Amino acid sequence: MKKLKFIIAFIAFGTLVSFQNLEEESEKEINWITLEEAIELQKEEPKKIIMDVYTNWCGPCKMLDKYTFHNEDVVDYINAHYYAVKFNAEGNSSVTYKERTFTNPGYDPAKANRRNSSHEFARYLRVRAFPTMVFFDEEANYITPISGYLKPRQIELYLKLFKTDKYKEMDTQEKFNEYYKSFEPTFKE
Repeated sequence: MKKLKFIIAFIAFGTLVSFQNLEEESEKEINWITLEEAIELQKEEPKKIIMDVYTNWCGPCKMLDKYTFHNEDVVDYINAHYYAVKFNAEGNSSVTYKERTFTNPGYDPAKANRRNSSHEFARYLRVRAFPTMVFFDEEANYITPISGYLKPRQIELYLKLFKTDKYKEMDTQEKFNEYYKSFEPTFKE
């Protein structure tokens, strides 16, 4: 009987340790900061910026956050190679970029979790759909927006494209298609 209790206790302990390890893995998060903080950090350690432009009501934005931005490979890669910024495209924050301050003068607090007025900065960035990831270079210069929900392997393609500056070589759709066809993802889905 003692042997059976010992075995049960051993299995229970192993299960508990496994659950704790799973919780630790799922607790990994991207180090989200503001655009102004990212630009300031670039002065000390140049890195590109990825900005998640979302809205509170957007279902695909929530999926991107839950499934892609909590994927361990995505979290590790972004934290190592990018400054990550979350920006509510219909929020009430002010953003200073390139010596210009952007606000949302039409913001209605009563609509905080529904469709609201579009932020001036979202319009400036040419964001027309949600979610959109906007990429900036190491000097906070605008590169491009990538719209839509992306799975980990799909976002990996863009993260590595911009990180390595290969996008600078792609002046035709054919060149991007070649990159896309030859790209071998390593992130786990």
